Amino acid sequence: MDLAPTHPRAPIEHGAGYLGILTLGALGVVFGDIGTSPLYALRECFHGVHSLPLTEGNVLGILSLIIWSLILILSVKYLLFVMRADNRGEGGVLALMALVAPAAKDAKKGVGRAIVLMGIFGAALLYGDGMITPAISVLSAVEGLEIATPMFKPYIIPITVAVLCLLFLAQKGGTARIGAIFGPIIVIWFLTLAWLGYRGIMMHPGIATALNPLRAAQFIAQNTMEAFLSLGVVILAVTGAEALYADMGHFGRKPIRLAWHLLVLPSLVLNYLGQGALLLEQPAAASNPFYLLAPPWALYPLVCLSTIATVIASQALISGAFSITKQAVSLGYLPRMTITHTSRDEIGQIYVPFVNWSLLLCTIGLVLFFETSSNLAAAYGLAVTTTMVITTILTYFVTRKKWHWNLYSALLVGIPFLFIDLSFFGASILKIPHGGWFPLAIGIIILTCMTTWRRGRELLANRLRSLAMTIPDFLEMIERKPPIRVPGTAIFMTSTMDYVPSALLHNVRHNQILHDSVVLMTVTTAEVPHVPRDERFCLETLKDGFYSIAISYGFMDTPNVAAVLMRCEGINSKLNLEHVTYFLGRETVLATTRPGMAVWRESIFSFMSRNAQRATTYFRIPSHQVVEIGIQIEM
Repeated sequence: MDLAPTHPRAPIEHGAGYLGILTLGALGVVFGDIGTSPLYALRECFHGVHSLPLTEGNVLGILSLIIWSLILILSVKYLLFVMRADNRGEGGVLALMALVAPAAKDAKKGVGRAIVLMGIFGAALLYGDGMITPAISVLSAVEGLEIATPMFKPYIIPITVAVLCLLFLAQKGGTARIGAIFGPIIVIWFLTLAWLGYRGIMMHPGIATALNPLRAAQFIAQNTMEAFLSLGVVILAVTGAEALYADMGHFGRKPIRLAWHLLVLPSLVLNYLGQGALLLEQPAAASNPFYLLAPPWALYPLVCLSTIATVIASQALISGAFSITKQAVSLGYLPRMTITHTSRDEIGQIYVPFVNWSLLLCTIGLVLFFETSSNLAAAYGLAVTTTMVITTILTYFVTRKKWHWNLYSALLVGIPFLFIDLSFFGASILKIPHGGWFPLAIGIIILTCMTTWRRGRELLANRLRSLAMTIPDFLEMIERKPPIRVPGTAIFMTSTMDYVPSALLHNVRHNQILHDSVVLMTVTTAEVPHVPRDERFCLETLKDGFYSIAISYGFMDTPNVAAVLMRCEGINSKLNLEHVTYFLGRETVLATTRPGMAVWRESIFSFMSRNAQRATTYFRIPSHQVVEIGIQIEM
């Protein structure tokens, strides 16, 4: 059974030194979230909403569940299996959706629609994760001050809010300068986790029996309902699994796998075992077993290191939210918005102001509302487990449609993963009354906005087509009744080459003039991460000074129309790009009761359309060369 052909962007051949740099970078970006889970994961099993009695059987059973969840979900599912389902080297739920949706659409329209909905819902849920992760991570780290002395208790929330404000304020400058130190700091963090775990294991060496998977099986057999409920807390230990897949395009599979197996997994296992040993020796430590593992002299340095580690973990989630937004805008599921590149060298380092400030407000609101990391833990996990289920289902379609596995082989691999994911998902559903409603509500709101924008753009295109003229008819009209031609080149942007753009039609009807050279230009986004530069541009000569230009980008590329035109060989011999004017149509959308969408959705679409970033800015078109022609459209 072939595990899959892969499609990297380009073969890269580097030595061990370069591999080491990538591995170090992966540690700093990919594993921050899962690496800070020991701060709260085991504590919530014996101190949270569905806490278990502190018995040796329960401790060993929970530890075995955590350890084998890490192995099965991270090592087996994601690193061995899912990461092979790359979209030309890129990963993540939207990249996976874009990879499999075209093949599924060819099979059955309903299946294709379901795949698209699952993909964008999975992406929408990651925004909720991006709000909760900074809140619970930083709050759980700062709570270590309360362990050092109760004097800090009234200041825990203000300190947390201050750290979060500094974190989000720093996003504008980008992470290019400080990114180099992320990896070394996380290395120190994981070595500290291993050291703390070793100290705990020495208290109770028998804790090592939790490595036996039979301990987990025995715990489930003897405590079926309690074990099921505990999965809603055990999932906290594997949050960040999606980051492995989503960040694959930045580092590649091999560095991520090396970092995981050589440092991350051993350190996590040692730390969880150490915390379990401490609980068996000192049951009162259940209030915060992570910090109580440390000797008194190390407590304040550990709080500082934990806070830095959680900031790094939060940084990864925030950057992930920026990347998802960029992909969603490119694929047509969100309106254009301001996206700033913060690094000249790394295309993936971007800053999205609207997303940044929205995340900050929601994250601070979560801290003020839930007040403690234990309360926040009740809201955490549902978004993660739902996305895990979606990833498994989409990967199944990849095995069938892209890798051409037979049904038996695809089910043989997919069903065990789906069973594990659904078990965690079912347990996480019970968290809805305790705060799990929040990421679900965020996901539904963003899903509604995404589908409304997509559907609205389709309806708008249909309305414009109903008012438009086909290009052959337009050229025939021009030939029959020629307007006045003026020197220069006019570029009219259009979404389709079948119809005349409204800006061109209005210009001819009202001004009765045309430039000597008229270009109809479309800019499309392919369902691949990157389009090679030599494949982005296609120029076709029509007649009477008319030309068509098609520009194509990948959903992770940054559009720059002017730069593409200047790079294209031979275009200056046909068009005068030094004296070019870009004509764009700007539609004002009016919500009506006409068939298509509900009025409330049309109102949302109208609001999003009014606040979308201007096409001139998004496509990097020189503003002094742009003429916008407005038109009102009733939806």
